[in-house]
Amino acid sequence: MFKCLIRSFSLVLFFSFPIYAGAEDRVKDLLNEVDDLWRGKSSYAVTSMHVKTEHYQRTMKMEGWSKGKEKTLFRIMQPLREKGTATLKSDNHIYTYLPKTDRTIKLTSGMMMGSWMGSHLTNDDLVKEARLEEDYTAEISFEGEREGQDIIEFTLIPKIDAAVVWGKLELIIQADSHIPVVEYYYDEDMALARTIEFTDIQLLGGRERPAVLTVVPADKPEEYTKFVYEKLSLNIDLKDNLFSLSSLKRR
Repeated sequence: MFKCLIRSFSLVLFFSFPIYAGAEDRVKDLLNEVDDLWRGKSSYAVTSMHVKTEHYQRTMKMEGWSKGKEKTLFRIMQPLREKGTATLKSDNHIYTYLPKTDRTIKLTSGMMMGSWMGSHLTNDDLVKEARLEEDYTAEISFEGEREGQDIIEFTLIPKIDAAVVWGKLELIIQADSHIPVVEYYYDEDMALARTIEFTDIQLLGGRERPAVLTVVPADKPEEYTKFVYEKLSLNIDLKDNLFSLSSLKRR
């Protein structure tokens, strides 16, 4: 589920060597496998989010539902003072429900770069879900052993018409299992902006996946947002009315 949160990514790069059909198909298949690791036609997840900044630390437990790329609903379960606070993504719109005031707020364009629930992700991250194979031109930039681990490293450059904000991505996966290890996000000036680390491999949703995703901003390496999966179910039956404004108020 949170993999959908952390995909918002315009440049064109002509690589210095040709990519032949077989290699291109392999890259496409590997990237689709990574994308589909957390993605199904629908999903339900229970996660904890731990945020550490210079000024505060906070932990929240939440449950979330998704259907396709356009519909997502998150609801806070803990702490008690924030229980029932909910976020709905419907197409390119985001709504937040505040139970203390019984108010539903539609986020404006000026609010999109604001922090999502105090984390190191933005509201814009939640809306602009990208798919690696569709939105990026990719090549395998390294394959082999590095620091005692067999890996495959990809360099991805946004396609000219892709609605993404990043200038470049670098993704490293395990060579055997194709489970992601780390992903680097670069801004339009090609400066490192943030890192996502994938750790604690567990059986989730019927197969092994990283249970912990840690987002670290490059300019504040002592800070982080860590998502810990407690439960994940994929391809479940979800009705469209779950992702409605009226459902935001349901407990």
